[in-house]
Amino acid sequence: MTARPLGGTGLAVTALCVGTSPLANMPHLYGYEVSEERAVATVGAALDSPAVNFIDTSNGYGVDGTAERRIGIALRDRGGLPTGTVLATKVDPDPRTGEFSGRRARTSLEESLQRLGVDHIQLLHLHDPERISFDEATAPGGPVEALADLKRQGVVAHLGVAGGPVALMQQYLDTGVFEVVLTHNRYTLLDRSAEELFRVAHERGIGVLNAAPYGGGMLARGPATQGKYAYRERNDAIAAAAIAMAAAADRFGVPLAAAALQFSLRAPFIDSTVVGVSSPERVQQTLDLTGTPIPDELWADLEALVPGPDLWLDPPSR
Repeated sequence: MTARPLGGTGLAVTALCVGTSPLANMPHLYGYEVSEERAVATVGAALDSPAVNFIDTSNGYGVDGTAERRIGIALRDRGGLPTGTVLATKVDPDPRTGEFSGRRARTSLEESLQRLGVDHIQLLHLHDPERISFDEATAPGGPVEALADLKRQGVVAHLGVAGGPVALMQQYLDTGVFEVVLTHNRYTLLDRSAEELFRVAHERGIGVLNAAPYGGGMLARGPATQGKYAYRERNDAIAAAAIAMAAAADRFGVPLAAAALQFSLRAPFIDSTVVGVSSPERVQQTLDLTGTPIPDELWADLEALVPGPDLWLDPPSR
């Protein structure tokens, strides 16, 4: 994969971004354990791959920043962040008190820098701001003001907002503070909630990152294996649509995961697709999925099976 511009940031990123949430050892979310050795090896595989130059993490992934700490070990093993690699992280509330003030945003970044073993961050997101009100976030002394100040100081090169609800993400983009938007589970084979947000952001020169193209794993493992969608119990109609899509893909001999991933990769308004990986082997397996041939007939069949907007995470009427 060749690197392409991330909006107007000046950063060049590959179409595939390695997400590190699964490396934080959160079995309550993913249903499996990930040891430190396996996590460090997975990050190493991503850093060593010539096809990936973009890694995404967060202060809040795992207990006391488990994912960041494991990334930091892998970076130290290689003498620091390799040239040309883009590392993004996110500020999160205090895990014990829930505080998400400007002061907490600064502390969150300090923790991340220490764990990762770097002295600056190329891309820093405000993470899941739906956990506080928009007014709280944008008030004097709030996290938005703090992030803007950190950018002015040069500790952070670029700012993004990463969360769920598309209407809220649009509110944050309208402040003019953020150069990148990331949302998850909202532009998949089953859900088009984020399409307008992404198109408009792209037209404005804002970087667009689409996370969780597998819907939290269901479109990768298959609807017969994975019972949850978007990290929650799935709707019966969503399950039926996924099962029909899996059957359609099977008729063409195409893994459903390949179609789910390439659906995001082929969108002209998405700069990079964030895919969580949990083992070194998964890095190459994911790359292999990007090259799986998919006939036009299958794309047409899949499009005909998309659930109606009322089943999307953010229906247009909201």
